[in-house]
Amino acid sequence: MNKLKNIFRVWLPIAIVVAAFCSLSYITVQQSQRQDANDPQIQMAEDAAAALNKGAASSSLLPRQTVDIATSLAPFIIVFDTNGNAVAASGLLDGQMPDYPIEVVVSTKGSGENRVTWQPKANVRIASVAIPFNNGYVVAGRNLREIEKRESQTEIFAGLTGLLALIATFLAVAFGEFLLAEKK
Repeated sequence: MNKLKNIFRVWLPIAIVVAAFCSLSYITVQQSQRQDANDPQIQMAEDAAAALNKGAASSSLLPRQTVDIATSLAPFIIVFDTNGNAVAASGLLDGQMPDYPIEVVVSTKGSGENRVTWQPKANVRIASVAIPFNNGYVVAGRNLREIEKRESQTEIFAGLTGLLALIATFLAVAFGEFLLAEKK
């Protein structure tokens, strides 16, 4: 019984460190993946806002083909007037311009930009970037389906790596305890 106590006494701090590092690794990779999901939208929203400030028509900035934001991975743009009403969109939800949270676009006046994960309906999550322009707001977004698959794979990988590391360190400590005990 003393050997088992000694094994756990030595192994427990190691297990805590292993679990902490696996958790930290997962969080770091997950956040990097999620933040990278905003990159195309940042460029699209900034370029659209700059063009709108120079007098471009909203419709001239939209891709020719509309996308169903619930199923397509293609990025899309929604242009809002100063009151937060959608005036043009290349992304549709259930065949209509989606309702984007007005607080998100309005808050961009103070911050210059707002990046949010938007869930317009169950099982539809969008990485979106909202930017103000002189006469309204531009939102660029795209579906997070593939990013979330990668995040799930990362979670499984980190969990399995952590579990294997816990088992390996436990066996190493136990082996050491029994090996040292026999030499005494």
